[in-house]
Amino acid sequence: MKKTKRILALIGAILLLLLYVVAFVATVLDHTSDMRYWKAAAAATIIIPVLIWAYSFVYRLLKGSDDKESDDVTKKP
Repeated sequence: MKKTKRILALIGAILLLLLYVVAFVATVLDHTSDMRYWKAAAAATIIIPVLIWAYSFVYRLLKGSDDKESDDVTKKP
């Protein structure tokens, strides 16, 4: 489980980095003064991690047990 979380965190970081790269390129190519692509990227940087946290929080509430508790139960004889 720990390895899966690390992989998912790495994928999330890469996606956020790509979000900024694409927004930067779109901002450079778009010569309007409102910079809507950059604003959307900045908003997504805040909204996406908050949504991921909220989904995982609700999942843990609905599941009923924490991963640490289930690991302790399986290790006992």
